[in-house]
Amino acid sequence: MHALASRLRRLPPSCGPVRLIGVDGHAGSGKSTFAGRLARALGGAPVLHLDDIASHEELFDWTGRLLEQVIEPFSRGGTARYTPYDWRARRFGPPRALPPAPVVLMEGVGAGRRALRPWLAALLWLELPPEEAWARGRARDGEEQREFWDGWVPAEREHFRRDPSRPHANLLVRSGQKEQEGYEVLAGPAGTGPQGPDPHAE
Repeated sequence: MHALASRLRRLPPSCGPVRLIGVDGHAGSGKSTFAGRLARALGGAPVLHLDDIASHEELFDWTGRLLEQVIEPFSRGGTARYTPYDWRARRFGPPRALPPAPVVLMEGVGAGRRALRPWLAALLWLELPPEEAWARGRARDGEEQREFWDGWVPAEREHFRRDPSRPHANLLVRSGQKEQEGYEVLAGPAGTGPQGPDPHAE
């Protein structure tokens, strides 16, 4: 993980002074866990969770809000201020500051969408079949969220049908079956490019 982190630090900035790294994959694929570990390997890099940007009413129609609250301020070298969504209270909370950093991880379903790719230094895709990822997510969230998942699955299918991320991933990330096995990092469909992350950095 530290080798991958080192490689990401050496990428050119992509959004103002920020190297914005997208971490995408199906819901339940382990994006948050992976992003957290990568953030620690990066020395405490900020992680923007797209669950804070989306809402019940806008599961995927949040591009404008993200561009306005995060991408545009970063592109000017300024501090982003976004209003995280409370999924239990069903409302947006008070603004939260996100200062620009050398590397910022942006994790969530749709992190590699078409409108965001021009701002990404690299796109990582958590490689897990959708049915397996969704089963993990349902098991994690329990019966309380069953109705939500019943609506989420077709919405996610439609999103990736219209705006797929995986074909544009620089790296594919596979987690080991056991906690201690770590991650396997492979070249993605988009290739790593001359300055992209080295798939053998792990």
